[in-house]
Amino acid sequence: MKKNILAFILLIAAISHAQHSIKGSMSPILESDWVILYKIEGTKQVFINNTNIKTDSILISGKKQAVGNFEIKLPSSAKPGAYRATYRLEGEGFVDFFYNKENVSFIFNPDYPQEAIAFQESSENKLYNAYMRDISLTQRQLDSVQIAALQDPELNLKEYYKEVYKEVENVQKKYEEITKNKYIAPFVKASARFNSTEILSSVNDYLSNIKNTFFKTLDFSNEALVNSSFLTNRILEYVFYINYSDDEAQQQILYKESIETVLSKVKKESYKRDIIQYLIEQFETSKNLEIIDYLFKTHYNKLPVNLQDKKFKTEKLALLAVEIGRIAPDFSWNERGKTIKLSTLNDAEQYVLVFWSTSCSHCLREIPQLHTYMKNKATIKVIAFALENDTFVWETYTKTNLPGWHHVLGLNKWENKTARTYQINATPTYFLLDKNKKIVAKPNEIKDVKEYLEKL
Repeated sequence: MKKNILAFILLIAAISHAQHSIKGSMSPILESDWVILYKIEGTKQVFINNTNIKTDSILISGKKQAVGNFEIKLPSSAKPGAYRATYRLEGEGFVDFFYNKENVSFIFNPDYPQEAIAFQESSENKLYNAYMRDISLTQRQLDSVQIAALQDPELNLKEYYKEVYKEVENVQKKYEEITKNKYIAPFVKASARFNSTEILSSVNDYLSNIKNTFFKTLDFSNEALVNSSFLTNRILEYVFYINYSDDEAQQQILYKESIETVLSKVKKESYKRDIIQYLIEQFETSKNLEIIDYLFKTHYNKLPVNLQDKKFKTEKLALLAVEIGRIAPDFSWNERGKTIKLSTLNDAEQYVLVFWSTSCSHCLREIPQLHTYMKNKATIKVIAFALENDTFVWETYTKTNLPGWHHVLGLNKWENKTARTYQINATPTYFLLDKNKKIVAKPNEIKDVKEYLEKL
């Protein structure tokens, strides 16, 4: 009897520490031959493992077709959660799925990974996919009835709307019951839409209902939801799509209002920090300096000091330091025995700041052209910042060929501190500044400089 009990305990222990695998098959195959597996934790991805993609062929309708296969063994310590298999660094190059102590295998089209995925193993993923298919079909049907009524108020669709509404409710209730005690349960519950019980008669009422009920099913304290892409996707949807305006000024107001709404839902300070950083990175792609500054000033800087990531803040602000709309980073130089600072320079209405070098062939062609062009521009001054390894050639060249400009010598060339601040990686590089030294344009070539100045 004791031996049987011991064997049973050993069996349970072996099962509980079993290694599971993630298998994927993609068709068509890609040039990429690798897959990286991550676990999603908050807004971040934690590396788990990686492997190569192996090319095989299978028969489909009597024809051989190439398929890319991969398998990743999970460590026995792997925790249940949302995971991501990434196979391409740009675009939709990943597959998201759930892991809950069972093997996961799927086939998918790598060009449409989330839309064209079928799970062969994993009861939780099969069930969640079935739910998403069924609820999407019924929800789309309900939306189409509502939109038809808005497009043609003469249509009598009230009773039909109620029928479809009841069907949506039944599907939701069915899957909430089926998924009780499963890992995917909070995702099913959070996916529910709060539809109006009655058909709405105006577009404004319809849009208001979506906006006002958007967060009703979203629980920002649920660890499973937090540690997935679910909530971050919903945040993006709310900030960038639900709150949208064609008017730029109004859009900035809507961004701020939506940010306030989102962050008011997050009580855990560390997660709030992650969401703020995530939003900063999203607005960084469009270089929306106003909203980035707003996020830092209004929210990030008010977090507990121990939660603020100084490196993150420094890097982001430095990366955006020379974007259009920013005050140009200050620097000083000696001119005729005096120290001059960019910030206090006040001898023009506009400035052309150009980083160049006497060892740059493009510069030696463009800089003389710029000098000739600027002779008749009395209200515009040029600040020529030369990136050099020594002073001799620069001194000779500027005295002979470029009189009347402000000349700055930047030794150590690419490693020059000011050049690094301005993120200079090629010469010539142009910045156009107003009298307050705000960056108003970043022309690529001299023709772009001339074109901008001609409009003044």
